[in-house]
Order: sequence, then structure tokens, then C-alpha cells
Amino acid sequence: MLYNVGDMAVFLSHSPAETRAWAQNYAKSLSAGDVVLLEGEMGAGKTVLAQGIARGLGVTEDVLSPTYAYVNSYAPLFHFDCYRIESERQAEELGFADYFEAGKICLVEWSENIRGLLPEHCKRVAIRKVGDHAREIVT
Repeated sequence: MLYNVGDMAVFLSHSPAETRAWAQNYAKSLSAGDVVLLEGEMGAGKTVLAQGIARGLGVTEDVLSPTYAYVNSYAPLFHFDCYRIESERQAEELGFADYFEAGKICLVEWSENIRGLLPEHCKRVAIRKVGDHAREIVT
């Protein structure tokens, strides 16, 4: 179910499969160099969004959360998980800023941990639990 609230689009997903399908379609709106901040609490479904976006961009590999690797690279995109990043300095030392300038789509989970390193214009997708399997996705 899709509806608008002001200038925000809101999709109500009833399952991980619906969330992935929405994300596959959302991927069509992305271009090389876009940075997308995936926002939501632990377990909300940020990685499910990343999986759908990756599929929509033609990635056939399994897309897993890069929690311990910090970033996973797939042909058209980089997928970041900054949950364990303790400072912007740590992210700088890991070369995160270089990834943002590499011309690929960047999906960033837990972006608040690297706020100062993010490019000026980022897209945002927020996901929020509204039931056991239901999620509200806001762009």
C-alpha cells in the first residue's frame, strides 16, 4: 500500500518479500554515484532493503549485512554497515570517503556514525516496524 504524507512517499509492507519487491522497484530510481542512507532501528529491515535494491540493480549474489567487514562490494554498489564504527576518524582511516567518490551506488546503514563524512546530497529511506512482519517505508 502506497500513500503520501506531505512530500514524503510511504509504503506499507506486510512481509520481507514485499519489502524486497518495493526495494527492487526503488532501485530503478537510482543512478551511479547516489548515496542512500538506510535508516531504522536494529532489526527493522535495512538489510532486507539492501537485498531488494541490489536485486533491482542486477546483483545475483547473496547480499549479507557487512557488519564485521564494514563494507561489501557488488558490481554496481557498495553496501556499508557503520554500526560498529566508533568515530568518523575510524571511517576516514578505512577509506570510506573514497567509496563515496567511486561512482557506484552506496547504501549506508547506521549513517549517523559517519555523518560528517557523508556527501552533501544523500537520499534517505527510513524503515520502521509497525508489526511482527509489517514495516512502514518512507522516502
